Amino acid sequence: MDALLQELRTAVAERRMPPPRTRLALLETADPALARRAGRLLAALPSTPASPQQGAEDAPVVPVTVLATATIGPYEQILRAQLVAAGVLPELTVGQHGSLDRELATGAFARSSPRFVSALMDESLFLPRDWSAAGVTALEEHVRARLAALTRHLPTGGPTLILHTVPMPAELRDGLVSRQARTQVTRLWYELNAALLALAEQHAAVEVVDLAGLLAEEPYAARDDRMHRYGDLPYTDGALLVLAREVRRVVQASLGLSRKVLALDLDGTLWGGVLGEAGAGGVQLGGLYPGNCYSAFQRAVLRLREQGVILVLASKNDAEPVDEALSGHPEMLLRADAFAARAVNWSSKAENLSRVADALGLPPSAFVFVDDTEVERAEVADRFPEIGVVSAAGDPAHLVRRLLRTGWFDAPSLTEADLRRADLYRARAERAEFSDGFEAAADYLRALKIEVEIAPVTPYTVARAAQLAARTNQFNLTGVRFGEAETAELAARPDHLVATVTVSDRFGSDGVVGALWAERGAVTWRVLNLVLSCRVLGRGIETAIAAWLSEQAAESGARTLIGRYVPTKRNRVAAAFWTQAGFTRDGDRDGDGSFVLDLTTGTVDLPGWITMSERSGHE
Repeated sequence: MDALLQELRTAVAERRMPPPRTRLALLETADPALARRAGRLLAALPSTPASPQQGAEDAPVVPVTVLATATIGPYEQILRAQLVAAGVLPELTVGQHGSLDRELATGAFARSSPRFVSALMDESLFLPRDWSAAGVTALEEHVRARLAALTRHLPTGGPTLILHTVPMPAELRDGLVSRQARTQVTRLWYELNAALLALAEQHAAVEVVDLAGLLAEEPYAARDDRMHRYGDLPYTDGALLVLAREVRRVVQASLGLSRKVLALDLDGTLWGGVLGEAGAGGVQLGGLYPGNCYSAFQRAVLRLREQGVILVLASKNDAEPVDEALSGHPEMLLRADAFAARAVNWSSKAENLSRVADALGLPPSAFVFVDDTEVERAEVADRFPEIGVVSAAGDPAHLVRRLLRTGWFDAPSLTEADLRRADLYRARAERAEFSDGFEAAADYLRALKIEVEIAPVTPYTVARAAQLAARTNQFNLTGVRFGEAETAELAARPDHLVATVTVSDRFGSDGVVGALWAERGAVTWRVLNLVLSCRVLGRGIETAIAAWLSEQAAESGARTLIGRYVPTKRNRVAAAFWTQAGFTRDGDRDGDGSFVLDLTTGTVDLPGWITMSERSGHE
């Protein structure tokens, strides 16, 4: 604990984000006291680091408001620690004691323009202070009325409101001597929490965390009766840590900070034992303990792949016995075709992961690495501190929980592109192999037979557009991350254009890989942001989008098209995009990264190897 806190003190004193390894330790802490002390230290962390070189990466500054029905206690500090651990610089604002009801009713919290609002709720929001044990039906009516009142005041746009389910207070449950009444009220409470969870499905601007369910598996009591009576503290520090962890996961996913790639060791990770010693038939997999632990882990990994996580093998082994085990072991769930890339050799795992990252076109920060050997984990962490490292050492019964509890791969929702991602990245490798047969890049691009389709965003693609805004870092021209509700709102306005970009070639469709937000004026069109998945970069797709947009603007009668580039640490690949497309720096907007195209003299040329089409958003 002392070493971690000292690292945080040093980072704060030097006005920089704590390094990735320190943040990882803070992310995984199960000690509420440590989280509380860390949050107090990090309150002095400035929203602007001393210099870009001192931080591990660009940390988004995110306004977060906390509203509560009671005293929040150390929740502010614990939440701050969790958010900083995820690589976020939170600007926390705390509402007055018991302000949740009032703020929701008046919408006052929205006027301070937070990005997220975390609501800390207890049973007082739904229960009357004096309830009659003889009038269970009246109690039921009151709870339902309070839920209806909460629902009426939910925001339809603006900040994301993060609610949570409420643990049933023991005083309510045990205060009923009739078993029939106790069953009735318990059912009522489950229905209340189910209704709260349903709010996230019914309202785009609402997320709901299942605090009541999570506490059933955590070693923390929900409430300390003495602190509840003494200071109106509804939850213990441990319960607040559980809530803060889940709120952090919501924020992390919404900001596109989740990972895409899971790199896995073999011996002691995907199976028990050492393949080189036991042979393919002798490794521990399936059957009784410990083999059943590795089977459960493979099932969890396979489910992640089904949801779009890209799998990579990173193992120090000979390739032939690995192929034999993957194809021949009857209990093997992860066969060879489950992996987008394999690095099975005796080279450095850090070097192997570097080569895999280059082949996939993804940064190390997109990776999570699981290994049972401390030396291997340390080597990877030293070379690439931004990689999430998970230990597979110790009792394999805990493997699944260790991998999943941090929420590395969380996403606000799953799109068709997510479900196809593993296959899409395998096709990327096939393209790379295909390119070896060409001497000139232009010949290769023509042979790909690239088709680009641009279409107005629809109710079916708005989630994908918002996801691309949140998760695209390399080709993200302005860094503006339009959310789903905001994207839908802009798409409905006649003076704006929101479109998605679909790409296909001889190897199949890449799906929706790009999105464009633009403001359409009578004389001038402005690009608010353009994002494009890194897996299609290098094929001229971005230029094709600029060509289409310039044609659209010119046909509308506009005389100029203005784009912007706002540099971040991760989007340098897009720095020259506008000038390469024929735009010139706009001298009238000194320092704001604007580039202008005079539409009266021409539009952007479409690359000769690309076929362009457009589709109505209603088709």
